[in-house]
Amino acid sequence: MRPKHRYIVLPVIAFVVLAFAGWRSAEAGREGRYHSSAALAIYRAGGSTDLPVLYSAFFATSGRCAGCHGGDSLGIASVDSTGRDVNVSNDWRSTLMANSARDPFFRAKLEHEVLVNPGHQTAIENKCLSCHAPMGMHEERMLGHPPFTAAMLDTSTIGLDGVSCLACHMQDPDTAGTRFSGDLVFTPDSVWGPYEDDVINSDIMEFFVGFRPGYAEHIIDGRVCAGCHTLITETIDLQGNLTGDEFVEQATWHEWKNSIYAGTEQNCRGCHIPRLQDSIVLASEYVFLPGHSPFGLHHLVGGNAYMVQMLKDNAAALGVKATDVQFDSTIVRSLAILQRSVEVDLVETGRDADTARFQVRLLNQAGHKFPSGYPSRRAIVEFSLLDDQGDTLFVSGRVNEAYEVEGHDPDLEPHHQLITDPAQAQIYELVMGDVNGNVTTVLERAKDPLKDNRLVPAGFSTTHYTYDTTRIAGAAETDPDFNHDAFGVEGDGGDIVHYHVPLNGYAGALQARVRVLFQPVPPRWNQEMFDSTGVRIDAFRNMVDAADGTPDLVAQDSLFSGPVGLAGHGP
Repeated sequence: MRPKHRYIVLPVIAFVVLAFAGWRSAEAGREGRYHSSAALAIYRAGGSTDLPVLYSAFFATSGRCAGCHGGDSLGIASVDSTGRDVNVSNDWRSTLMANSARDPFFRAKLEHEVLVNPGHQTAIENKCLSCHAPMGMHEERMLGHPPFTAAMLDTSTIGLDGVSCLACHMQDPDTAGTRFSGDLVFTPDSVWGPYEDDVINSDIMEFFVGFRPGYAEHIIDGRVCAGCHTLITETIDLQGNLTGDEFVEQATWHEWKNSIYAGTEQNCRGCHIPRLQDSIVLASEYVFLPGHSPFGLHHLVGGNAYMVQMLKDNAAALGVKATDVQFDSTIVRSLAILQRSVEVDLVETGRDADTARFQVRLLNQAGHKFPSGYPSRRAIVEFSLLDDQGDTLFVSGRVNEAYEVEGHDPDLEPHHQLITDPAQAQIYELVMGDVNGNVTTVLERAKDPLKDNRLVPAGFSTTHYTYDTTRIAGAAETDPDFNHDAFGVEGDGGDIVHYHVPLNGYAGALQARVRVLFQPVPPRWNQEMFDSTGVRIDAFRNMVDAADGTPDLVAQDSLFSGPVGLAGHGP
């Protein structure tokens, strides 16, 4: 879309144009203001952190938006009450949202899916890119062109801009929250935000960039997230044939709907776009503009610090448009939100000469399952018991030097209510099964969840209308502690794992420790993909080999227990 210079312009617009002569009219003026031809050439070569500046038929890239909503050289706009720069483009550019089309794990997995099912290449790529490169994919769809593919992405500036500004702010308010699996609808002439129409100057933005801003609830209530954070795929058998079955790859939006937070202000935005109550001037270089409150910080993080670190470590190769400092800020925010996700409480419930008994209670503090999103993600409970010399008597869920859980069953590790052996480990995860009921990491082969014991949010109910897309699977379904409180009431969003540890006659003091760990890309998940070879797969394998795969800490607790005969212990 090109900017629409209106024939009739409000007097205030005329004043702005005269007063700020630096704002040159027409296309060449605006493009020259932010990016010279040389700068754009550097960007396209992947050698600059400048954001792309481009109008397409319907969209505009992030660099266009950053012209006003990026950093303000005058220090007036996008600055909070302490003088801190909070501009949205710099907060966004180092996130996985911004880099969704460059994400090396995504690109490798997409290549793997196509290698397994080459006859479905176009359909697979087009579907995946509807959310990972939404402006590129949907532009081709809206123009009536052939499907957007991975080969097209490599030369698509708007596609490589990832989940960019207009991928969210141009979504249609009337259909948001009702269409899923990347089936997004856009309003090409309008963009939407959280401020009422009568408190913003819509004419300025429309004059300069051709999009008229307006107020819409879907930006506030989280519906704008629903279209991509609910993905249902079609099942393909081992011969590459469609079976007519469907698989829920992720249903983060529906998980939130099936929680105590649904319909409240505690929605997606509350955690992922935290609000400042400061009055923030929204656009740079307009000294007369008033501030607006509240202001949404575009942190847009989940708990996946591992992949953000990988983007930072491979920035030049991936062509990302963020600095090390910006990536470091996003990593810190990712770890912070991760460590607010789960509460853990360790309690000793009994001890005799042969056995020490403990229970670990976990409570999900997120508004969706934990972990949520792509099925590779898992949470591990590491429980250890030490003697009075600090030597390990028992450990379950320990991650070894290869970043794999010790004692993990060769196929899948079941959900545990009771753990009595170091070879047992509690892992909260979604495990996909193919048409033969075997474990698979090929998304297009997924038919049923063999296991889904991910911690559900508070208020979650098996009778809720979304349960068909958010269901529990495996042994957790019959675990009386899973999502049930001490009175057996459903919906506490927690789980209790009982540990009965053989002491073999040891009667001394004990120290028990529990850690909850998060691992977004486990080695076990990569095995099937790394059995194949391809440009993207090989590149990702090298990045994984060079990365620190140590799981991130979510929560921890510990306790000391006296020797038998003290503090009520012993026979």
